[in-house]
Amino acid sequence: MKLHSLPEIKGSTHRHKVLGRGRGTGHGKTSGRGHKGMKARSGGGHRPGFEGGQMPLYRRLPHRGFNNINRVDYAVVNLAELQELEGKSFGIEELKAAGLVRSKEKLLKILAAGNLTRAITVKAHRFSTTARAKIEAAGGKVVLIESAKAVQAAE
Repeated sequence: MKLHSLPEIKGSTHRHKVLGRGRGTGHGKTSGRGHKGMKARSGGGHRPGFEGGQMPLYRRLPHRGFNNINRVDYAVVNLAELQELEGKSFGIEELKAAGLVRSKEKLLKILAAGNLTRAITVKAHRFSTTARAKIEAAGGKVVLIESAKAVQAAE
């Protein structure tokens, strides 16, 4: 079925209002605009949010906070979560496959919550100093992914 082949439903179309054609039409003289006032003028009307001169709601409510356009978001993974996973090497792709990191995340940061009892290799864009120390103390290896340095330089 196409739009032009749809049946016309009774009452769905209306005759447009003919304005300014004499008093006998019922829409003569002021053409349905009333007498004077802002909405009677050509080009008249008010902007969205206008409340008749009352202080509008968007100015009465407090505006708090600030959105930093240069903010860099990292997917955060703790050492306790890495301890529970099977395997010896972990990067962002392995963590996405394990369900610890969302698929849209691009940058990874490792934090030190929890303990590590085995040697693992971790590839990430950032490490907390404590997490780095715990991984190396367990005999593991920390690999810093270079693309984060370009992102950090832009900060």
